[in-house]
Amino acid sequence: MPVLPDRMDPGSPYPLGATSDGTGTNFAVFSENASAVELCLFDTKGRRQIGRHMLPECTDGVWHGYLDHVRGGQLYGYRVYGPYAPERGHRFNHHKLLVDPYARMLYGQVRWTDALHGYRLNSPRADLSFDRRDSAAAVPKSMVVDDHFHWHGDAHPRVPWDRTVIYEAHVKGLTRQFEKVRPDQRGTFAALADPHVIDHLVRLGVTAVELLPIHAFVQDRRLAEMSLRNYWGYNTLSFFSPESGYLQERNLHEIRRAVQALHKAGIEVILDVVYNHTCEGNELGPTLSFRGLDNASYYRLLPDNPRHCIDDTGCGNTLNTAHPRVIQMIMDSLRYWVEEFHVDGFRFDLGVALGRESHGFDPNAGLFDAIRQDPVLARTKLISEPWDLGPGGYQLGNHPAGFGEWNGQFRDDVRRFWKGEDGQRGDLAKRLQASAEMFDHTGRRPWASVNFITAHDGFTLHDLVSYEHKHNEANGEDNRDGHDDNASCNWGVEGPTDDPHIVAQRERVKRAMLSTLLLSHGTPMLLAGDEMGRSQGGNNNAYCQDNEISWVDWTLLEARRNRSLFDFTSRLLALRKRHPTLRLDRFSHGDEEPWPDIPDLSWFDEHARPMDEDAWQNPLGRLLAIRRAVRGRGGDVEVSLLLVNGDHRDRVFHLPGPTLRWRTLLDSAHPEAVEKEVPTDTVLVAAHSVRLLVAHPGPEPSRQ
Repeated sequence: MPVLPDRMDPGSPYPLGATSDGTGTNFAVFSENASAVELCLFDTKGRRQIGRHMLPECTDGVWHGYLDHVRGGQLYGYRVYGPYAPERGHRFNHHKLLVDPYARMLYGQVRWTDALHGYRLNSPRADLSFDRRDSAAAVPKSMVVDDHFHWHGDAHPRVPWDRTVIYEAHVKGLTRQFEKVRPDQRGTFAALADPHVIDHLVRLGVTAVELLPIHAFVQDRRLAEMSLRNYWGYNTLSFFSPESGYLQERNLHEIRRAVQALHKAGIEVILDVVYNHTCEGNELGPTLSFRGLDNASYYRLLPDNPRHCIDDTGCGNTLNTAHPRVIQMIMDSLRYWVEEFHVDGFRFDLGVALGRESHGFDPNAGLFDAIRQDPVLARTKLISEPWDLGPGGYQLGNHPAGFGEWNGQFRDDVRRFWKGEDGQRGDLAKRLQASAEMFDHTGRRPWASVNFITAHDGFTLHDLVSYEHKHNEANGEDNRDGHDDNASCNWGVEGPTDDPHIVAQRERVKRAMLSTLLLSHGTPMLLAGDEMGRSQGGNNNAYCQDNEISWVDWTLLEARRNRSLFDFTSRLLALRKRHPTLRLDRFSHGDEEPWPDIPDLSWFDEHARPMDEDAWQNPLGRLLAIRRAVRGRGGDVEVSLLLVNGDHRDRVFHLPGPTLRWRTLLDSAHPEAVEKEVPTDTVLVAAHSVRLLVAHPGPEPSRQ
């Protein structure tokens, strides 16, 4: 047991958190409205308090002090004194032990008890009462971290946006059932570094792994009482500490080694981060950290009744990203993950909430401005989920330059087109061209549209063609949760079937949707497991299913049709990488001619007639040809022709002039067909499929 000093030295207000210098540790924590802050030290098991010290200084709202002989591994927490006045937004209660918002590691889990609440849970006056029970035994302890890592020349791959392909995955779910990974590593960061996992990603052809939240999160009390678990992790307790369950041996180096291994393979790492709310819920939620440190500063409260939280997130509270110290915390967290773990970017959950000012959403909000000008963060990939549940919460296309955005409109329109709904041809055309009507402004590029058909929230690709209704009974809410309108089609039978005709139809539609996704301009995102036919049994809201429902089943690759699907997806990605017309980094509108009489963008019907207004408005139109042309840096011109047949019948397409030497690169109806020349000026496109043709007329001719 270390010898602890009897008193604290003043220390420094910067940096925030617990910072060890090898001899002692400086503690600094923000609370603008507190009257005093007490540091509590615990034994190595976090069960017994072995010391307590009042932080001796407060500088600009930061309480701080330095303790000699305190080094890495020391467990601690805070007790904060101040007014308990909910009607004024203050909820200080020094009987509640609090997690340091800047803790680099947490020890233990939240153990649900009524003592976690700052008020008497069963009091008639509810949160206006005051609870004096000590919560220390039920709260995770913050840990002083003092670690160093040698990166041995690791470098960010810095894949250009126009060449980026994102693979959304869950740290645990991706490898929990992968038999080629060591059993003790499955479901952890150590497994992400396994050569078998990385080989799969490389062979597939993705360039970035986007990981669902890895920040330490809380298992919701309601789920715990139902014997369920928060699987997705959108319930953050600490923005600096990783979720301990994703570490094999509670060693931060496991994350670094995984990132390093992925970087060596040319794969970037993007973190899904939840800075819009915390795990403390609304005003009736527990007091675990931010609420007890300074509720009025950390959270947005109703201006005319600060007893209540503003809930623009649907999770009970909304972080006050207009407060400079909250902005600082988010910025410090982002930089920490880039500088200490070499991550390459972030996907911001409910990103609209981060841009809310007093007047509503603002693309020039303080946090957005801070991120964009930051020399560390400005070079990372930044992606926003462009909605929240507040007023005017859907802001697709309205984020600032430098941000990509999850394009939910792409998902909906592509699903509806291939399902066979009427009037979808015009919308599909917009999505194929990176939704220029929404993103082509203020210097933004096609990559700003992050296109996806499936994500963690909703059906998998296989379920999208296997179920017309959600089947969320396992979630314990009588199938009331999750989206009701999934724009899905089961093609004859709800759920699994051995009918060969239905199976073949489902596989054909899956390939058509993958082709649409990966041959569209913008940044494509795949859901982990879709390339091998993963199913969740029709569950479209598997947030609480930490089991086989959510985990990737790698044995699926043993089935021939799933191996074929993987090979087809990999082939699509190879074509996208090879052909510049499939991934332009600038919007095209048909106003340039890389080759005589061939604009950079043209639309045709199946008769090779240019699309006019009547054709676009035809609700029964399900056939479309898109011709793209681009002149490379060396002067060579590439022309591609994508033929789309959303009809239930095979259809003949006439090829538009001028005459070129076309070559078929891909036929989604015949995934194993080889590339070949097109000998005539007509092409048969099978029902529910696409064909990709490419021609190279040569260098740009003289225009004298």
